[in-house]
Amino acid sequence: MLFHFNYLSVVTATILISLSGIAPVTRQVSPQITDHKRSDIILASQIKVKSQIRQLNDESIKLSQQRRFPEALQRLQQALTMSQEIGDRAFEAATFNNIGRVQFLQLPHSNTVNRPFRQNPTQYQDVLKSYQQALVLNKAIGDRISLGRTYSNIGYLFEMLNEPELAILFYKQCVNNREQVRLNPPKVLPQQPEAFNLTVSGVYRTLGVQLIKQQRIGEAQRIMDLVKVQELEEYIHGVRGNKRTVKGVELQPQEVKIRDEIVKNVDNSVAIGKELSTLRQIAPDKRTPQQKQRIAQLVTTQQQLSEQFNKFITSPTVKQQVEQINRTAKRQNLDLESLNEVRDNLRRLPQKSVLLYPLVLQDSLELIIVTPESPPIHRTVAVKRDTLNQTIQKFRQALENPSLDVKTPARQLHTWLIKPVEGDLQQANAQTIVYAPDDQLRYVPLAALYDNKWLVERYSINHITAASLTNFNTPRQSQLRVLAGAFTKGSYKVRVGTREVAFSGLPFAAKEVEELAAVVPRTKTLLDGAFNPQATLPQLDDYTIVHLATHAAFVVGKPEDSFILFGNGDRATLRDVGNWSLPSVDLVVLSACETGLGGKLGNGEEILGFGYQIQRTGARSAIASLWAVDDGGTQALMSAFYTTLPSGITKTQALRQAQIALISGNSPRSKQQSQSLTNLSHPYYWAPFILIGNGL
Repeated sequence: MLFHFNYLSVVTATILISLSGIAPVTRQVSPQITDHKRSDIILASQIKVKSQIRQLNDESIKLSQQRRFPEALQRLQQALTMSQEIGDRAFEAATFNNIGRVQFLQLPHSNTVNRPFRQNPTQYQDVLKSYQQALVLNKAIGDRISLGRTYSNIGYLFEMLNEPELAILFYKQCVNNREQVRLNPPKVLPQQPEAFNLTVSGVYRTLGVQLIKQQRIGEAQRIMDLVKVQELEEYIHGVRGNKRTVKGVELQPQEVKIRDEIVKNVDNSVAIGKELSTLRQIAPDKRTPQQKQRIAQLVTTQQQLSEQFNKFITSPTVKQQVEQINRTAKRQNLDLESLNEVRDNLRRLPQKSVLLYPLVLQDSLELIIVTPESPPIHRTVAVKRDTLNQTIQKFRQALENPSLDVKTPARQLHTWLIKPVEGDLQQANAQTIVYAPDDQLRYVPLAALYDNKWLVERYSINHITAASLTNFNTPRQSQLRVLAGAFTKGSYKVRVGTREVAFSGLPFAAKEVEELAAVVPRTKTLLDGAFNPQATLPQLDDYTIVHLATHAAFVVGKPEDSFILFGNGDRATLRDVGNWSLPSVDLVVLSACETGLGGKLGNGEEILGFGYQIQRTGARSAIASLWAVDDGGTQALMSAFYTTLPSGITKTQALRQAQIALISGNSPRSKQQSQSLTNLSHPYYWAPFILIGNGL
């Protein structure tokens, strides 16, 4: 598997950490200069040195990419010395992290069935020693994010050395530190130079892959859910943790033993480092003989602890624990509390429901199903990512053009996504598929997969962002109150990424909200100029359903590129939506949005982001369309949906019944058009509408 590295630095706030007593790099200051000016001079000097340290780290990264490893290590040694001189442990830790990576890259290593680490561990002792130094420094300054990054680098080391059990342990440590930070984010973070690291979501995915390879499916299901959470963080930023996410991925009992010894080693090193730092604040010529002797003892102990770290990782004890993990892990259901919570949520849904996670890999599609009664089930589909994405592209093109053959790609996707788990679905008596799609599968309406019948004719489909972020069982309010806004006339130009796009009023939108008001008496409508942010936003939480018949776009790029257009030409970006307050709203409906504007498909993070932002407002769920549909399909589906919803069935069931009504020609609108007008049975008309979030 190919891994993508980026060079991460924390760009949140600048903290200049200077350990008092460690001589900064500065020139002699005249006694006449005030303390304030002296402080400014020292600060300016430190800023200059830090800039030089960053430059040296940057140069080392470029040199290592050119395989000029001795020169890269020379630059890093300079950076390390300068970091130590100014007493900046965050910079020192990042530099040790880079030293470890370069040391590893220049050594002969392999991920074949042979385990070179077990055969010749002395080759990798310098690498582990550098990483141990980075762990100690990051633990000392309380930087969990950087601590996690170093754990991920150790995990990558063991993965490349075909030590999957150890790789999994260290990747878990990265994930679990990251999830602790998500729940309690620091106000500011130490600034660091660029560093070799796997991307954070890359670590999460890599851990998922390793767990699947080891057939540790319960743990794989857990990390696949957290992958969605981390992808949201990298797209939206500021994703809040909760009691479910903070647990991370539970460790096996043998992993706990290894982890505890590592943490003990690091904590001892931190304590020694603190004492050593305190003693070194005393000028050398003023130290007592006892203090000098203690410093020498502490330095020796530091070196011993570093050696112990290496010896422990390569010890027979760890080897035995790793072998036991390999024998027993796949048979254990860890984190039963989290798994049972998911099962209980599924069990309490009114229809028999299962949770489906696909994970798109370079050479395969991995499917995991969670049912109310059984352990997580895993199926592997041998399809390359490129082939899958090409089929998704063909499917999308056919879905948006009723003249094209849609059933061929729909059948192929059904073969990959549903056929492998069909027996499991039947065994569970499933009626609803709760679906957490991955990558470009987010552009696929699962309802439109085909195998002699459309999938929606067999199952209700409920999309979610992540199980750990979704409240499945919060019931909706009994009385429907609808606020319906519509953009029906006029035209506005909107910048979408680097392009300017014209959006015209939707003539059908007025009719759409009129029909809605006829079906749901407690409906308030806002049209065109009256449908503006100033008038609309303060009213949103007075209603249980917010229905917006207007343009919206899910655009590949930044959250600011995706938006909802108001009737007066103003727009709310995806980031703006997250600031809305909708705790009383059960459902937000966007009936005329589209994805992949301009024909470009990304990894679907904009759709994932929309679902999360709606949840962030406090609203239970959203219905959005994956492409712009003509007035016939939208009016027919929305009329059927709102006609059925007041009967007391769930939103998921109401959407399914509305879609089946168009397929069968039994919707009110379809019957009116049955003589000669458009046949609404093609998925172009009914398939784009997906429900994300709580389906009740």
